[in-house]
Amino acid sequence: MSKRDYYEVLGVNRDAGDDEIKKAYRKLAMKFHPDRNPDNKEAEEKFKEAKEAYEMLSDPQKKAAYDRYGHAGVDPSMGGGQQGFDGFADAFSDIFGDIFGGGGGGGRGRSNVYRGADLRYNLEITLEEAARGAEKTIRIPTVEECETCHGSGAKPGTQAKSCPTCGGAGQVRIQQGFFSIQQTCPKCHGSGRIIPDPCRDCNGAGRVKKQKTLEVKIPAGIDEGMRLRHAGHGEPGVNGGPPGDLYVEIHIRQHAVFQRDRDDLHCEMPISFTTAALGGEIEIPTLDGMARLKIPAETQSGKVFRLRGKGIRNVRSQAPGDLMCHVVVETPVNLTDRQKELLREFEDVSSGDAERHNPKAKSWMDKVRDFFAT
Repeated sequence: MSKRDYYEVLGVNRDAGDDEIKKAYRKLAMKFHPDRNPDNKEAEEKFKEAKEAYEMLSDPQKKAAYDRYGHAGVDPSMGGGQQGFDGFADAFSDIFGDIFGGGGGGGRGRSNVYRGADLRYNLEITLEEAARGAEKTIRIPTVEECETCHGSGAKPGTQAKSCPTCGGAGQVRIQQGFFSIQQTCPKCHGSGRIIPDPCRDCNGAGRVKKQKTLEVKIPAGIDEGMRLRHAGHGEPGVNGGPPGDLYVEIHIRQHAVFQRDRDDLHCEMPISFTTAALGGEIEIPTLDGMARLKIPAETQSGKVFRLRGKGIRNVRSQAPGDLMCHVVVETPVNLTDRQKELLREFEDVSSGDAERHNPKAKSWMDKVRDFFAT
């Protein structure tokens, strides 16, 4: 099968310049690259065809031979060689950078630009602040332009110089066999410049560390571990890159009375066994103040009473949770002789009809007897 004309393959005229040829090849390579077209034989063939066309037309000698003799002028069996491969590798590294998101490739004369790192700040608040919302003032580290050198990094009266290793490009090219690999300059670390006499205040960095104050608005209903994002308050970018973000992570201090379970609150309330037996009314705490709770007669220890709407409002829906009050029957201590006498009298009266007055104890003893009987 005869080969297509290389200019036709790239879609350029015969008088096209190097930049136009390179641009056309990059466009085709981006479109037909195998990684973007897995298991597509047609795309693979078009990629190879564009690659071959660019390899020939990017080299001045091969291009001149092709323009004069056609495909026969660049046939490898007739003397075609390695000329022009560096130009091909240069464009190919550009394409890999575009396809896979690399920052290198065709970066001649450009510094590496990086987004600043994100920061996390752990903020501890009270349960009341989490429930009602609050505003907090925090201090976070930041980096600002050095006032002495105005960000140049050089001592006043001096200036930075172009890196002699990379010529100011920030990257150097290393030949390894057939491939030409581009990497960050080890001398200037990608900046493209060196500072012979650095600024004393910033040590040549052009920036100094400082502290800044930030107001944080905490929404009502926020829960443990939730994060508040403050865009642009992270570490500054490198070489003009955008700054990172600050994430304020919320931690709720342990409360003396309440335990939180999502939007519900739980608390334990001790009651006397007289109140548990005869019933009564007690006061219990809520985040909005005291509330009264009616205890029915014959309440058992561990009984849970629900006070609807006395929990925490959800941070998104604003629907309130509930307060779960766990009553605990308290055994009296430090009894007087008279109290002990009355309790013994009470026990004597109750033991005469234990099945009626202590049904749980009777049921439990029946189960014990059945267990040992088997």
